[in-house]
Amino acid sequence: MADFEEEMVVTPWKVAGKIDYEKLIKQFGVEPLTDELLRRLEKFTGRLHLQLRRKIFFSHRDLDWILTLYERGEKFVLYTGRGPSGPVHIGHIVPWIFTKHLQEAFDAKLYFQMTDDEKFLIHDDFTLQKAVSLTYDNALDVVAVGFNPEKTRIISDVRHIESLYHLALRVSRHITYSTIKAVFGIGESDNIGLSFFPAVQAAPAFLESVLAGKPVPCLIPAAIDQDPYWRVTRDVAPKIGFYKPAQIHSRFLPGLGKGGKMSASQPETCIFLTDPPEVAEKKVMNAFTGGRPTAEEQRKLGGLPEICPVHQYLFFLFEEDDEKMRRLWEDCKGGRILCWECKEILAAKVKKFLAEHQRKRSKAEKTVKKYFLSKAITPFKA
Repeated sequence: MADFEEEMVVTPWKVAGKIDYEKLIKQFGVEPLTDELLRRLEKFTGRLHLQLRRKIFFSHRDLDWILTLYERGEKFVLYTGRGPSGPVHIGHIVPWIFTKHLQEAFDAKLYFQMTDDEKFLIHDDFTLQKAVSLTYDNALDVVAVGFNPEKTRIISDVRHIESLYHLALRVSRHITYSTIKAVFGIGESDNIGLSFFPAVQAAPAFLESVLAGKPVPCLIPAAIDQDPYWRVTRDVAPKIGFYKPAQIHSRFLPGLGKGGKMSASQPETCIFLTDPPEVAEKKVMNAFTGGRPTAEEQRKLGGLPEICPVHQYLFFLFEEDDEKMRRLWEDCKGGRILCWECKEILAAKVKKFLAEHQRKRSKAEKTVKKYFLSKAITPFKA
């Protein structure tokens, strides 16, 4: 398991160590999500979404600009995605749930990219068939989250490359290999596909502009580890006649172990959306906590909810009521509640969530195909 003293590493391929979000804001050159920006969002969304109220989404690029355009009557599209390397876990859907909220609040079209090409390039044991198969499996979870089927298009990079390649080529002509090496740490022994892939990931940000025949604003909600892709994309956008995509970045949901974000590489600390509810309950009840060694010490000294993943799960997703969340925190700090009690609260909520999600996931098998791109998006006439 990750250790709290491990050096912080945040890249598109690895997140490790204790995450210092203030440091990331400075390191990545992004802007904090201010109270003023939240008030502007609230004008359009009504009560702020849980993930905004609790600063789970905490930084941005050009969110103020895209809201100004919206206030002037210019609608924007949303773009986010998933690298299908295995089953989807709860950590993956934190930004998806917020993206769904934005889609509903702004009546926005969403492009959801499945980077099955990247996963094939990264994993030596992946065939293209496996990568694409995981795309369709993971798409069931996307549909189960509840995105609008009329305004959502899922893209498989492998299957739908015709819609992306003309844009990826235009992007790639303005990115040097030295830039890719510097931003992504590509080495001499890495395959050349990884050098070109950032241009493919940039392409969906501009698809709506191609359809409209004019620049269309794009907002990307995603975890902050994906920011390097959009830094490169934003540098290129004006050179090929498009708006720079705006971004809003989320924090990472931790694993149920000690430190680090939730990772499928540690399945015992990771709740998959396909886990039977009873299995998920067992994982929660075995989770690391911020508790003391004994109940007596906890009642005397109080717990440490700030390092407790059980509290983080409730905070990120599973306890909507801010007052209940505040009381749980204070009761833990004051020794008035023990770890097994908090675990039981979370386990009940997780079991209920998974049962409902899995019901929707099963239903999605009949509708998932209508979410995928059905024809190529190109600027060229046959």
